[in-house]
Amino acid sequence: MEVENRKIVLKEDLLKGFEALGVKKGQNIIVHTSLMSLGFVCGGPQIVIESLLESVGEEGTIMMPTQTWKNLDPNMGVHWEEPVEWYQIIRDNWPAYDKAITPTNTMGAVSEMFRTWPNAQRSDHPVRSFAAVGKNAEFLTRDHDLSNIFGKGSPIDKLYDLDGYVMLIGVGYDKNTSLHLADAIAEYDSKHNEYNSSAIMVDGQRKWVTYETLAVDGEDFEDIGRDFEKEYEVKMTPIGIGIVRFIRQRDLVDYAVKWIEKNRIANKML
Repeated sequence: MEVENRKIVLKEDLLKGFEALGVKKGQNIIVHTSLMSLGFVCGGPQIVIESLLESVGEEGTIMMPTQTWKNLDPNMGVHWEEPVEWYQIIRDNWPAYDKAITPTNTMGAVSEMFRTWPNAQRSDHPVRSFAAVGKNAEFLTRDHDLSNIFGKGSPIDKLYDLDGYVMLIGVGYDKNTSLHLADAIAEYDSKHNEYNSSAIMVDGQRKWVTYETLAVDGEDFEDIGRDFEKEYEVKMTPIGIGIVRFIRQRDLVDYAVKWIEKNRIANKML
């Protein structure tokens, strides 16, 4: 229903939209979403989650990023709004990651509700966690190694093994975490590791732990998405005032690996 260029989105609109995209029972889908991009969603994040789960059925799985990147060292810029003289206090007092409690950071209302959905499983990474509901939820989220954010054996890679799909609800490729798997696979001169620090629980005690992992680089993800859509037919449909994309993850990741290896500047400053 549209009134004065505003649209109200009902559950039936979401279900019809997902069906038009080709969503089927038994599929495994990672979803990135901006609720406000659709207009007024009657029922909010709840009906988005319900519609997704109903669309894939009991044999399918929905996964979402539930990142908590504020749990990084302030020197990485995640607490840019706070004075530098507070940084050590933050290191000493930031709560340890608890997958049952720790809220998401700027992941949106849908992801925030999804992490507490009945039977939701959430991975153990203190910064780059994922949550999943459905048949393969436990498989996708278990053993998320501290130093392996998006590489082999990560939730994103396991979705690739399942020949899963990516759904972008009103967001661009800059929010598409599957491209980080391509980043982990690709070989290019400026690829490098970095040290991160986070508060985690170790043997029942809060610890500020430093670990080595691949430096996350997503500055060119929109460029990758633009070029990908020139060569692959990406299913799109309007829902409300937003556009929803549906992509086979393997097609995107395989393309992105080649794109990165060809286009990343070899002598990029580390």
